[in-house]
Amino acid sequence: MVKFSKQFEGQLVPEWKEAFVDYWKLKKDLKKIHLLNTNINNNNSENKHQNNSLSHTLLTTLRNFSLFGPKRKDHHEVIHVHKKLASSASKGDVYETELLEQFADTDAAKEFFNCLDLQLNKVNQFYKAKEKEFLERGESLKKQMEILIEAKTAFNQQRSKGAISMQDSKEDASMSYTLSRDSEESINGDKTEQEQEQDSTSIDDQMEKNDVQYGDICSKSSDELGKPMGIKREDSKLRTLAGQVFSVQGKNFGINIPLTTPSRTLSAISYLFKEDQGNQSSKKSTQEGNKLRINKTKLHHAEKMIKGAFVELYKGLGYLKTYRNLNMLAFIKILKKFDKVTGKQVLPIYLKVVESSYFNSSDKVINLADEVEELFIKNFADEDRRKAMKYLKPHQRKESHSVTFFIGLFTGCLIALFTGYVIMAHILGLYKKQPKTSIYMETSYPVLRQVYMFTLLFLHFFLYGCNIFAWRKTRINYSFIFELAPTKELKYRDVFLICTTSMTVVVGTMFVHLSFLTKGYSYTQVQAIPGLLLLAFLLLLVCPFNIIYRSSRYRLLCVIRNIILSPLYKVVMLDFFMADQLCSQVPMLRNLEYVACYYITGSYKTQDYGYCMRTKHYRDLAYAVSFLPYYWRAMQCARRWFDEGQKNHLLNLGKYVSAMLAAGTKVAFEKERTVGWLCLVVIMSSFATMYQLYWDFVKDWGLLQSNSKNPWLRNELMLRRKIIYYFSMGLNLVLRLAWLQTVVHSSFGHVDYRVTGLFLAALEVIRRGLWNFFRLENEHLNNQGKFRAVKTVPLPFHEVDEED
Repeated sequence: MVKFSKQFEGQLVPEWKEAFVDYWKLKKDLKKIHLLNTNINNNNSENKHQNNSLSHTLLTTLRNFSLFGPKRKDHHEVIHVHKKLASSASKGDVYETELLEQFADTDAAKEFFNCLDLQLNKVNQFYKAKEKEFLERGESLKKQMEILIEAKTAFNQQRSKGAISMQDSKEDASMSYTLSRDSEESINGDKTEQEQEQDSTSIDDQMEKNDVQYGDICSKSSDELGKPMGIKREDSKLRTLAGQVFSVQGKNFGINIPLTTPSRTLSAISYLFKEDQGNQSSKKSTQEGNKLRINKTKLHHAEKMIKGAFVELYKGLGYLKTYRNLNMLAFIKILKKFDKVTGKQVLPIYLKVVESSYFNSSDKVINLADEVEELFIKNFADEDRRKAMKYLKPHQRKESHSVTFFIGLFTGCLIALFTGYVIMAHILGLYKKQPKTSIYMETSYPVLRQVYMFTLLFLHFFLYGCNIFAWRKTRINYSFIFELAPTKELKYRDVFLICTTSMTVVVGTMFVHLSFLTKGYSYTQVQAIPGLLLLAFLLLLVCPFNIIYRSSRYRLLCVIRNIILSPLYKVVMLDFFMADQLCSQVPMLRNLEYVACYYITGSYKTQDYGYCMRTKHYRDLAYAVSFLPYYWRAMQCARRWFDEGQKNHLLNLGKYVSAMLAAGTKVAFEKERTVGWLCLVVIMSSFATMYQLYWDFVKDWGLLQSNSKNPWLRNELMLRRKIIYYFSMGLNLVLRLAWLQTVVHSSFGHVDYRVTGLFLAALEVIRRGLWNFFRLENEHLNNQGKFRAVKTVPLPFHEVDEED
C-alpha cells in the first residue's frame, strides 16, 4: 500500500506546492512527540517492576473502562480552538489552538499545534485569494461572452439587410467601426503578462517574510488586476492593436487581437505609421473618425480567445477543487496520526474546525464551474456535453505496451546493424589515416556527412526523451511550460520509439551502402541511396495523412516557421527553447547545406565531390548557416523585449550576438588559416564563452547564489543530491570549451579528423541536453514561486466611453 505522503506529493498541483499543507513538517513534529512518549513509557516500564504489577494493571483497567473514565476525557477538555475575526476581508479568519489538558510533552505539542494552525490559516487565505481571482475572471468572461453574442448578432443583421456588398461578402464579410484615439481601459480588468510577473514577484518576496500572509498577498494580486502598465501609449497600441472601436446596439467596444502572427504585426505597424502620418497632415481626420472595417476573421479570433479563456478557467477551478480535497485529506490523516501517537481524542474537535473553515465550506468554486460548463456547452459545443468535455476535461493518451515492445525490437536491430557496419569498416580500415582507404573517405564523405547529420539530430531527440523522463520523475510540469496539448504531446516512450526506428533505418542504409561498394557497384547508383533516404524523411515530415504522429510533426513545422520569422511572431517558451536547440546544431545545419548542394547540383553523378567546397556561393552560404541560429535567437530576444519591455532580454540578445561573431570568425579561419584570424577566433570565442557561462549559471540555472541556504545553489532544488548540480556546472564548463579543438587541432590516434568533428559536435549536443533539464527546472520553480498553474489568456473586448 502506497503511503499517503507519496500520494499527496504525486497528486498536488506542482505550481501551488508551497501553498499546500506542509504534511512533512507536521510529521516531523509528530516524530518528536513520539520519541518523548517512548522515553516516558520506558521510564514507566522500569517503575512497573518496582510496584505491584497486578494492582497497577487493575487500576489501569478501571481507569480505561470505568463509566466515569470517558466522562473525564471530555473532548472539550483536551484542546480549544479560538477563531479570531480578521481585521479585513482579504485576510480571512485566523485560528489558534489552546491546550487545556496537561500533555506529557507540552512543548512538542504546542509546536505541533502552532504549525497546524499556521497551515490551516495559510490554506484558508490562499484558497480565498485564488477563489476571488477566479470569480473575477469568471465575471469578465461572462461579459465578454455577452459582447461576443451581441457583436455576432449585429454582424448577421447587417449582412442580412444588405449593408455589406456582395463583393465584400465574397471576400470577407465585415462591419464598420470608428477609429478612436483612447481605448485602453478594459471592462475585464485583466492585466498583461508583464504585470502578472511583477505582481507575482512581490508575492514571492512577501511570502518569504511571513508564511501566514497568503491572504494579503494573493488579494493584493487580485486587487491590482486593473492597473495599467507604465509603458508608452504608442507601444501599447502597437502591441495590442488597441484603438479600434466598433458600435453594437448603441455601445462602443474595442477589440484587442494580440500580435501573434506576421500579418497582425505588419498591419499594426502600418496602422501606426498611417495614424502618425495623418496626425501630422491633419487633426480633423481623427476627430471625425475614419470608417474602417472589422471583419469576420477578427470576430472568429475573438471567439477563439474567449473559448481558450473558458478552458483555462475551468482547468484552474479543477485545480482549486483538488487543492481543497487534498488539504482536507491531509488534515484528517495527520490528526489521526496525532491521536494514535498521543492517545488523545483530538480529531473530532479539530476536524469540526477544519470542516467549518472557509476553504472547505465555500461552494462558490463549484457553482462557478457549473456555470462555465453550461456556458461552454451552449456557446461552443452546440448543446453537446460530450463534445464540450473533450475540451474542458481532455483525457491523456494511454501508453501502449506495443510501444515498449517496438522500442526493444528496433534497439536490437540497431545494435546488430551498427555492429556489423563497424566490423566491416574495421576490416577494410576505412576510418584510419591510410593512403589505401583515403579514396573511400573522399568518395563516401558526402554520404557520411548525411549520416552524421541524422546522428546528431536523433541524438538530440533521444536526449529530449531522457529529459521528459527526468522531468516527469521530478514533477516538473513541462507540458504547462511548453503549452502542449495533453491529448497530443509526445511521451518519452514515443520519443524513444522515433529515435530507435529512425536510427535503425539510417544505420541500415549505411550498411547497405558499404556492402554495395565492396561488391563493386558503380558509385552513381550507390550514392543515390542516401539521397532517397533524405527525401523519404522530408516527405514523411510534411505528410498530410494522419499517421506517425501527425499533430507533433505539424507542431514542429509551425515552431520552425515561427523561428525563421521570429521578429514577426510572438515568442512563446517552446519557440525560443527550440531555437536554443538549433544553436547547438550548427554542424548538423552545415552538413544539411552540403548534402543539399551535393544532390541538387548533381555532383553525385559526376563524382566531383569537392565541387560544392569550391563554389563561392556555397562558401558564402556557410557564413549564413553558421550564425543563422544565433540570429534567430537574437531576433526572438528583440521581440520579447518589444512585447514585455524588460531590459533583461536585451542582455540576452547580446549573448547571441557575441556567439554570432564567434561563429563567423571560426568559418573565416577555416577558409584562411592565418595567424590574424586565429587570434580573432581566440578573442571572440573566449568572450562569447564567458558571456554564455555567466548566463548559464546565473540567469538560466539560477545558480551561484552566495546567500542561498544551499551553498552556491538556488534556495529551491528539484534534485536531492547537490553533487549533481556541481558536476553539471563543471561538465558544462568543459564542454563549452570544445571550440579549442579548432585552435589546437588535437587528434584521437589514427582516427580521421571528420570522425573527430562528429564526436565534438555530439559533445555539444549532450551539453545542450544537460542544459535543457536545468533550464526547465528554473522555469518550473519560477512558476511555482508565482503560483502560475494555468495560462492567462488575454480577452479581446473592452468598452470605450463616448468621450474617447
